[in-house]
Amino acid sequence: MKKKFLAVMRLLTLTFCFIFLNSCKDKVMGYSVLLWNVPEHKLQSGDILPVYIRSNISHVYVVGITNEEAATSKELEKIEIPLWQLTDPVKKAKVSAVAKKYEDCAHSYALAKVDGLPCRAEPVNTSKQVYRLRKNESIKLLYKGKGQPPMTGGKPLEGDWYRILTSNGTQGWCFSYNLNIYQTDETGQQIGGEKLEEEDQEDNYYNSILNKAWYPDSFSSMISSGNIDITKLHPSYNFIIDTKNNKVSLNMSGIHESWDYTGYTKTDDFEYTLNDIPIIIIYKKSAFIVVRYTDESGKPQELNLVTLSEDINSIVAAEKKRRATAYEKVASSTGELSSSSYGKLSFNSDGTFKWTGYKLLVPSIISAGAKNAGTCSVKYAVGKALASSYDGVLTFKFEGTSDEVNFLYKLESDGLRLEDATDASFNGILVTARSSSPLILYFKNK
Repeated sequence: MKKKFLAVMRLLTLTFCFIFLNSCKDKVMGYSVLLWNVPEHKLQSGDILPVYIRSNISHVYVVGITNEEAATSKELEKIEIPLWQLTDPVKKAKVSAVAKKYEDCAHSYALAKVDGLPCRAEPVNTSKQVYRLRKNESIKLLYKGKGQPPMTGGKPLEGDWYRILTSNGTQGWCFSYNLNIYQTDETGQQIGGEKLEEEDQEDNYYNSILNKAWYPDSFSSMISSGNIDITKLHPSYNFIIDTKNNKVSLNMSGIHESWDYTGYTKTDDFEYTLNDIPIIIIYKKSAFIVVRYTDESGKPQELNLVTLSEDINSIVAAEKKRRATAYEKVASSTGELSSSSYGKLSFNSDGTFKWTGYKLLVPSIISAGAKNAGTCSVKYAVGKALASSYDGVLTFKFEGTSDEVNFLYKLESDGLRLEDATDASFNGILVTARSSSPLILYFKNK
């Protein structure tokens, strides 16, 4: 009886979950305006669609469209559309106002006439570049904007600033002087403007890869977050197809290869195999490729690579300067420091220190074999959550041991406060969270 009861309960639970999930799917969370054609479903930019689900994992919206094969026109088919192709969902009463914003350019697209055409953060020619268009790359025009036209020979160029959308979801501002503007129909076919041959477009994808330095995508993450690990940010870690010297080079951690370059073969959509070289390149977008490298043992590796607008040597130099300046401030702001419990501590301008009387920290924090001197540096930094409470992190290396000892530190008006960071949370060179119950040391200037 008990087993039968449990079986019935399981069936009821599954039935309830099925009904609940299906009712959620039919509940409209809002209405969005389509920004980029979906020709396979005869959807045009400017169409208003009901949105049922947003998936942050798959980066898609689930929307409803009319199913032409359905018994009634009221029956909707659910399809997935990438987040970037739709505006943020709003209430039904507000979506008309959103659609009106895009109305004038609802079916307007454009091709870049020149390679490297910049898209900017603001409609001003001196604004920060957010994207560079390849020649003949297709973009969506969203709406016109007011801005300062670019100048040539002291005269403004003819054209308008447009808010634009690229095929990878990037938005920015582009001036129309070097754009070939055209319209599209519901099947996505170009109406007006200059026709682009598909073969030429494919060649442009490959040509955009050539004669550039491609770096690990971790470099971009480090630079954008300010989490600069100078032991990993090597300018020499790159991939280059040098057509001038007919050379291909791949230098990464553990990989140092160079080959003669004899061209490529297109082996799939956006996939290019270099002739007689164990390299396959997969084009993702203008600043992102995947390089598939197979070593001599036959083991394949996939490397995610990006182009960078920043100069790596300058970034590394700036990070080294930040560290040196932070340490110099500690050394110059303190004399001989003294703590009743943790001894005497002093910093020298050459990066050395002397620390005596720290036996209460042995062996929990400082190794038993450590001497009374060593080197100190600012190797790590504090994350945003800790920046208001600490100046940084001091890394001690005691003579007699290879271990490093890290302390969060704060320069006080009368001395120095240290906090043990042995169990703190690190993300690269950033300390993102303190230890759960850290030991705190106070030293006073004599």
